[in-house]
Amino acid sequence: MRMLRWMSGVTKKDRVRNERIRGRVKVTDASKKVQEARLRWYGHLMRREEQHMAREVMDVEVDGTRRRGRSKTRWRECIRDDTRKKGIWEEMTRDRGRWKRLIRNGDPE
Repeated sequence: MRMLRWMSGVTKKDRVRNERIRGRVKVTDASKKVQEARLRWYGHLMRREEQHMAREVMDVEVDGTRRRGRSKTRWRECIRDDTRKKGIWEEMTRDRGRWKRLIRNGDPE
């Protein structure tokens, strides 16, 4: 965010919200870009053969217990939440071009 402030000529003293700066500089929130990359990898895995090692590892259950407290979010749970937010489902991964358009979180125009 520091770089965006510098690019837009805004200082901390100006007390301008990050969303306004991102809109002015025309960049998307970093979390949206991470979501896009995660969904892109998921689509890649789902187009692989069922027996491919990476695809099998995706569904592995690890034995043991976790520490006390809130459990860490698993990759599969992130994918489930991302697909639910976007309104897409697993079968859509077969068409690579369509999948790329559906998961896109492009920079504002």
